[in-house]
Order: sequence, then structure tokens, then C-alpha cells
Amino acid sequence: MSKLTDVPKRILIGRALRSDRLGETLLPKRIALPVFASDPLSSVAYAPGEVLLVLSIAGVSAYHFSPWIALAVVVLMFTVVASYRQNVHAYPSGGGDYEVATTNLGAKAGLTVASALLVDYVMTVAVSISSGIENLGSAVPFVVEHKVLCAVLVIVLLTVMNLRGVRESGTLFAIPTYVFVAGVFIMILWGAFRGLILGDTMRAPTADYHIKAEHQGLAGFALVFLLLRAFSSGCAALTGVEAISNGVPAFRKPKSRNAATTLAMMGLLAVTMFCGIIALAASTKVRMAENPAADLLHNGVPVGSGYVQNPVISQVAEAVFGKGSFLFVILAAATALVLFLAANTAYNGFPLLGSILAQDRYLPRQLHTRGDRLAFSNGIVLLAGAATLLTVIYGADSTRLIQLYIVGVFVSFTLSQTGMVRHWNRHLATEKDQAKRRHMIRSRAINAFGACLTGLVLVVVLLTKFTHGAWVALLGMCIFFATMTAIRKHYDRVSEEIAAPEGPTDDSVRPSRVHSVVLISKIHRPTLRALAYARLMRSDTLEALTVNVDPAETKALREEWERRGIDVPLKVLDSPYREVTRPVIEYVKSLRAQSPRDAVSVIIPEYVVGHWYEHLLHNQSALRLKGRLLFTPGVMVTSVPYQLASSEAARNRARRRQDWNAPGAVRRGPAQVRPKETKESSTQS
Repeated sequence: MSKLTDVPKRILIGRALRSDRLGETLLPKRIALPVFASDPLSSVAYAPGEVLLVLSIAGVSAYHFSPWIALAVVVLMFTVVASYRQNVHAYPSGGGDYEVATTNLGAKAGLTVASALLVDYVMTVAVSISSGIENLGSAVPFVVEHKVLCAVLVIVLLTVMNLRGVRESGTLFAIPTYVFVAGVFIMILWGAFRGLILGDTMRAPTADYHIKAEHQGLAGFALVFLLLRAFSSGCAALTGVEAISNGVPAFRKPKSRNAATTLAMMGLLAVTMFCGIIALAASTKVRMAENPAADLLHNGVPVGSGYVQNPVISQVAEAVFGKGSFLFVILAAATALVLFLAANTAYNGFPLLGSILAQDRYLPRQLHTRGDRLAFSNGIVLLAGAATLLTVIYGADSTRLIQLYIVGVFVSFTLSQTGMVRHWNRHLATEKDQAKRRHMIRSRAINAFGACLTGLVLVVVLLTKFTHGAWVALLGMCIFFATMTAIRKHYDRVSEEIAAPEGPTDDSVRPSRVHSVVLISKIHRPTLRALAYARLMRSDTLEALTVNVDPAETKALREEWERRGIDVPLKVLDSPYREVTRPVIEYVKSLRAQSPRDAVSVIIPEYVVGHWYEHLLHNQSALRLKGRLLFTPGVMVTSVPYQLASSEAARNRARRRQDWNAPGAVRRGPAQVRPKETKESSTQS
């Protein structure tokens, strides 16, 4: 089977990499930026729209608050970026928020952060891909009609690309990310030039539409609550910022400085694009509604269910570049593609965090190992499975999914920055150098401000989004927390039980005697081989054991046993209910009960067949017996294989396949000089 799966595996993933080539997969800043920052960079494609959607509840008149909300998001972004720049210098090992919280606030705080991040990474994949499908669906009707299927296919494609390795997938993802960033900046600059220098009037396709407000004339607490909800929706632009601090080990040296520089670049690009799109949306009079079919009016009439509400960035691009223009098409395509690739932030963060948690025994150990391409393959597959399940449940609807979003990331922001404050307090208590103390005090002030601000935003997000779906994210965090706690308790209990003590124990003392029991059904070659092997062991006692299910067969077995003169005693167990497993188990337990310090060795002859379907026809009783005996203390089970002709044929097929190499399986070294070339060179000399 390994040979059968090797061919498609090598075609999809590529040839395996040696462990000593891990350094070749490390990322320079130009590749690390799209790999780790594609989520916050691409969020400008939907975060401005979420702000306008919430403000539309109070009508078009509330749109004039959008610049102030954008300013609040900018302040928050710069605060978080400045705070995380302290994190990557203080904790460059890649643990990120989890390591900071665990080290400074305790194991429970660390698990809370880890649970929040794991949930948020799954949400990132689901939201980004669903949003990309909706953007693509405005141009391709088939995608809208089958958006769940298309979303799942994109998840599978991204999974395969990431299984090929971080560096290889990062190179593929860099081009569309940079095209998207360049396209947005060209749109902002060209729009500013047309509006401020040329004096052109740019109008979005929805500029002549009107919004039917759900609540007219909001004031006081209701208006404040609406603005806070719009701000919390705009905070989607901050998702993925923490991925860089979690991915420091993937950077080239100097790791911390390169990660900090990438953080600053990401923050500057994200806030500039976010503010530019908000400003252009206001100047081109973009109109958005949560329920466009009923609340968006054209000439006083609702647009109806057939209307497709395009994203803000698409409407702004149409106003600035013109519908169908070259730059409009390029930006639309890059936007849809980069939204798909934004999930790559989670594909790099989730497996790395899962590996760290597995190393700390909070997740299964399989998540800690690297695959053929030196990526954490098991974590990648687990993330893909969880995101696929979430996408199917919510029908790939980004409007519903985004309500579950950003709760987890602000939980990790707040606990991480609080942990950094305690980190600096601990170091200030022992540091005497005044220059270093001034640096620590400045860093502590940045982290303290970040903790207060992100904590406030977390409260706002919970208050404004809880009933809209944020409770699902909190439930997911609780499930992750409980699961990881249970896994850690299991591993701790197992480690305690199997730990080797200093003094002698029953496990290290040689058993008083060994009783060997060979299970017999009839006399054939596998039976004779098992008996020969049992004699070789030189046990204290040796006997053959059979179960009397059919009296005629048992009688025939006794007669042949005596006729052949086999010098091993044959014991027959009665089974009035025609069971095979239970009588054997009870007999073995009785041997253990008679002499608890003795060991019992059960020897089972088995057939080795060459086809998977033949396994269904043989060895089923042996499998059941081994499964039951596994839980019986002091009993050792030995399988004595007997290879049938079909297994020999399978071995020959495997030998022939060794002469053929699967794609990517050939290990190439330096080119060798051909004999002809050697002869020609000697002649010329």
C-alpha cells in the first residue's frame, strides 16, 4: 500500500526533504510578509464594508462617522503592532502569545490563549475563503450556485500547497499578495489625484441608491452602541497580526529583527489601505445595507432579491478606474485571489502552535512531527478538516461567519500584553543598568497601553457581537481548553505510571517461571512452525491449546496428534456455546491466578497473505484474542507468521517496483562524466 500511495503523494507534495535541509525553508522578509501577513493585508477587502454595513442601520447619515471609526482602528493597529514588536524580541522561540501568557501568567492563562488562537485560526480560513468565493461569485455565477463546494475545493487546494512546504507555498502566495497591495495603492493614489488635482466627480454604482434605515434618528446610548458595534466589525482588520510573533522561527537570521521589521511593514500597509478605501468610499458615495433586497432603494423601490451587493473595494475600484477597465479587472482578480490566500496565515500559525502545544503534551504528539516536506503536515490536515466542517455548517456565508470572528484574537492580544507587563516588571526588579532600564520602562508602557486598549476592545466585541454569533467562538474556546486539559492529564498519568524507579520492581525482576501456550486449530505447516519456535524458547512448561467447538474435528485432531507423536501435551478446552476467545482468555487468567509471579507466553500461528482483501478471510480469531490478551497483566503474545504463496508474489511485485522510481523520488547528485567524454578527452590530450 505504501508503494501505491507513494506516486500520488510525490506528485502532489514533492519528494521528501532531509532534516538537515530545514534551514533552506527559512523565509526572507519579502516572502515572510505575504506568508504571515496576508490575513491583515487582505482584510481591507471586507473590513471597510463591515463598518458601513453596521452604520447603515441608522441610514446614510451615520456614514459620516466612518472616518472616526477608521481612525480608532488605526490607533488600535499601531498599538498592537508596537506591542508585538516587543514580544518578538523578548520571546523569539515561536511560542508567541501562548509562551508569553504561560511564562508570565501561568498554565491556565496560556491554555486560554492557545484555545483562542486555535479557534481564530480556524475562523480565519473559513471567513477568508468564504469571502473570496463571494467576491469571485459576483463575476462567475457557477461559484455562487455551488459556493460550499467551491469553498471546500479551495481549502483542499490550499492544504496541498502548504503540505509542499512553507517556502514553496510562500513563493506562490507572494505574487498575488503584492499585486493586490500594489493595485490598492494605485487605486488610492489615482483616486486622490482625480479628486484633488483634476477635480473629477467619481461616483460608485450605488451612489444614487438610498438606504431604508432600520432605526431613524439614533442618539445617546443607542448611537454609542451602534458606533461601538461598527468599530468592533472594523477590528477584523487586525486579525492575523499575532501570526508573525508565532512564526519567528520561520524567519531567516536575525530572526527577531526581521520579524519586527515585517510587523512594522504589515501595520503600515494595512492601515494605509484601510483608511484609503474608507476615504474613497465616502467620496464616491458607496451605499451598503445588511439586507440589501429590502433596505437598499433605487428610485424609491427596493432593489429586490435578485440584486448582488458588491463589496466596497469593488465599488470603489469601479468608480476610480471605470467598470471593465484593465486595472479594475486586475484588482478584482487579485482581491479574490488574495482573500483565498489570506487563509495561508492560519496554515502557518495553526500547525506551528499545534506543534508547540504537542511538545508541552496538551495536544497529541503526532502534531509535533514534521512531514516529508518539513512542514507540520498533521496540523495542516487538522486545520483543513475543522475549517471545512465550519464552512459546510455555515454554508460558506461570510456575513454569518464573521460574527464568530475576532473574539479569539482579542483574548490572545489582551492576555499576551498583560503577560508582557509582568515580564518587564520581573526584569526591572533585577536590572541595574540604567540604559536597559529605560528601554524596559518604555517597552512596559507600550505593552501596558496595548493591554488596556485591547482589553477594552474585547469587552466591546463581546457586548456587540455575543448574540450575533460570538458565543459560538467562546464555546469553541471552552471545548479546546477542556480537550487540551484532558490530554495533558492523560499524558501526565501515563508518564507517572511508566516512569522507571531507581530501585528494583516487579517489572525488572525476572519471572519465576514462563508458561508457553501454543494455540492450535488443526495440524498444518503454520502449527508445526509455531511449535518449533515454542520449543526454541525453552520455557518451564509448554503445552498446545485448542478449543472444542466441533467434537468431530477435535477427535480428528487428537488422533492425528497421537499418530504424529508430537511430544507437546495437547489440552482441549470445552466450549458449549461454541466460543473460541472466551475459553482461552479464562484459561490464561487461571494460569496467572495460580502463580501471579509467573509469566504466560501465548504463541499464535498466523497466515501472511499478499492482498488486502485476503486479510478478511484469515486471522480474525487471532486478532480478537490479541486484542483481549493485551489487557491481561503478565501475558505476552507472540505471533509466528507463515508466508503463503500470495505473500511471496506480493514481495516480488514490491521488488519489481523498486526498479521504477516515482516522480520526485530520484535523489540527484553532481552530474557524472560519461565514458564517451572521458575517452575523447584522453585522445585530445
